[in-house]
Amino acid sequence: MALDASRIREDFPTLNRLVNGHPLVYLDSAATSLKPRAVIDALRNFYENENSAVHRGTHLLSAEATENFESAREKVAAFVGAAAEEIVWTANTTAAINLIAYSISNASLGRGGRETERFRISPGDEIVVTEMEHHSNLVPWQELCARTGAKLRFIPFDSRGELQLEIAQSLIGERTRILAFSQVSNVLGTISPVTELAKLAHGVGALVVLDAAQSVTQLPVNFAQLGVDFAAFSGHKLFGPTGVGVLYGRKELLDVLPPFLTGGSMIAEVTLDGSSYLPSPARFEAGTPPVAEAIALATAVDYLSNLGMAAVAEHEAALAQRLVAGLVEIPGVEVLGPEPDRARAGLASFTVEGVHPHDVAQYLDNCGIAIRSGHHCAQPLHRKLGIAASSRASLSIFSTEAEVESLLDALAGVRKYFKV
Repeated sequence: MALDASRIREDFPTLNRLVNGHPLVYLDSAATSLKPRAVIDALRNFYENENSAVHRGTHLLSAEATENFESAREKVAAFVGAAAEEIVWTANTTAAINLIAYSISNASLGRGGRETERFRISPGDEIVVTEMEHHSNLVPWQELCARTGAKLRFIPFDSRGELQLEIAQSLIGERTRILAFSQVSNVLGTISPVTELAKLAHGVGALVVLDAAQSVTQLPVNFAQLGVDFAAFSGHKLFGPTGVGVLYGRKELLDVLPPFLTGGSMIAEVTLDGSSYLPSPARFEAGTPPVAEAIALATAVDYLSNLGMAAVAEHEAALAQRLVAGLVEIPGVEVLGPEPDRARAGLASFTVEGVHPHDVAQYLDNCGIAIRSGHHCAQPLHRKLGIAASSRASLSIFSTEAEVESLLDALAGVRKYFKV
């Protein structure tokens, strides 16, 4: 069934705001999503009625908090086609990818014994990423290469913003240990062929790490069917709160991967001479976890599941096509990424000739329209395109065609306003 964006808007209190005297047009969901009232209520309810430490008490509040916390894990797992034991709570996507990279670094130092040999990175080994990655899926691998002596290699993208698979086939070889890439580019809106790339990597025995920060909120996602070994996403982009993210990992991998953070809650036994660790997911959740945030994220997942992710994807893709078609008709505006007739996720980045992206964003803010400007944590991508920054409009479940038209009408006056 098609989404009823006008009804959905009633669930988002922030959309009632006026910005500079105009109704808010929020087109920055790729940076962070607004929160439906149900998610806000879930946070409030936990702190008002259930606030307690999980897994540590025998009293009623602790038992209730633990049950709801683990129920949240089960809901999020089902949402992405995983088992509950394959879901690790983190702070965000960045923390999840760093967890993988540093745990693999520990394995490369010999931690974990023979069971961790498949994770070990040696000098001369290769880690393959793409030229369109967010810094969170680039810098951790740069650091892992610096610690292990491995070499970083890059899959390029073409003039349409799509990965060059024929080059990927030549790059992914017998020295490849890890392939890491995003399912949806946060700048170009490109949707990567995940299963095809995963097969290339697995064909040479490499691990596959997927940055799903932009995809889980826009597309139906099933990590098991996609064939990835690890995946990461954030709660705050998925209509959930800040401070909570998710690492997915295949159970047989997580159970032997050396932990990154150590301390309370993740141990099996501690002596003065050493420690042993619990199986996943507990072995990666040292200290007090984001309990309220995880429970609220599960509420967000319930909200999206009730809408249907197929309907969400159709709604945002249709608006994206209208957005791109309108942008290319405005003189001086250049759209980055796939052309109007090509598949893309619900966002579009663009430049306006003669006007800095920050000035574009400020002009639109005066009209009540919120977009993103800058390099979007993807400097190498922008550098390849020969620009320092861009403007980005990103859509959501509450976005309407009228809002897209408002953006296009406002952009048509930008160059005149700045006397270009």
